[in-house]
Amino acid sequence: MRAMWSGAVSFGLVSVPVKLYTATSSHDIRFHQVRASDGARIKYRRVAATDGEEVEYADIVKGYETEDGELIMLTEEDLDQLPIASGHEIDVVEFVPGDQIDPLLFDKSYYLEPEPKAAKPYALLREALVQTDRMAVVKVALRQRETMAVLRVRGKVIVLQTMIWPDEVRTPDFDILDSDVELRPQELKMAASLIESLGAEFDPSDFHDEYRDAVAEMIERKRTTGETRPAPVAEQPADEGDSMTDLLTALQRSVEAAKASQKAPEKQEKPADDAPKEKPAARKRSSKKADDADEKPTRRRKAV
Repeated sequence: MRAMWSGAVSFGLVSVPVKLYTATSSHDIRFHQVRASDGARIKYRRVAATDGEEVEYADIVKGYETEDGELIMLTEEDLDQLPIASGHEIDVVEFVPGDQIDPLLFDKSYYLEPEPKAAKPYALLREALVQTDRMAVVKVALRQRETMAVLRVRGKVIVLQTMIWPDEVRTPDFDILDSDVELRPQELKMAASLIESLGAEFDPSDFHDEYRDAVAEMIERKRTTGETRPAPVAEQPADEGDSMTDLLTALQRSVEAAKASQKAPEKQEKPADDAPKEKPAARKRSSKKADDADEKPTRRRKAV
């Protein structure tokens, strides 16, 4: 695994240098959207709703629409003025009993690995959490945004569990729950008896995704019976490349661009070794114009 963040857990005068790793991964089978007649991949282009014209990445900004229909646009310059947390510290705010935290607040899970020199303070924090049966409520900046989280122990590892903010939890508003429902003692006794009859010690390994298994079995059956076709290769327009969907494609285009720049006329001044290569960079940006149906852009945040 590759660490996605590094910093330190700070509580009191103790600082524990750690690395952060994603604790979970999705095993869902991903599908591409293709044309039924020939299997050609489907692309989406960013177009303006008013005239249907394609919009360049550089021309996209964030927009917030007010309740009365007014549009407020925020540029990158506006966003750069916001106070963005960028520290590399997990700041412990308080230690609380674990049963006081509503699981509804939990979001994503991460493993904390101690740096070699921090093995002892890491173990100290871990065992202290276990003995006191508490969780550490912390604040941490991940991806330039401050979030609330807790530190809890799972086996020998400390887990950082991010949390949503309390005002992001919806209040259930179901009138039927306020109505009086009469429950007879014998009904409660029978329900409790049923629960006891199905009682067990929870073992997550007893459960698996039956739907995913069925999809994988169907795909394998179609493959072995020859129900396949060669995946069509999208044509590359002369002035606009296809979306770069993997590292190999990006590297190949970088090499081609570098070779092309080396074939410039000798009379043209040769750029210095450390000078930026403008042409390859331009080609690389232009390749971002068309997104694949399954590709998630990472260079810019999605417009509101």
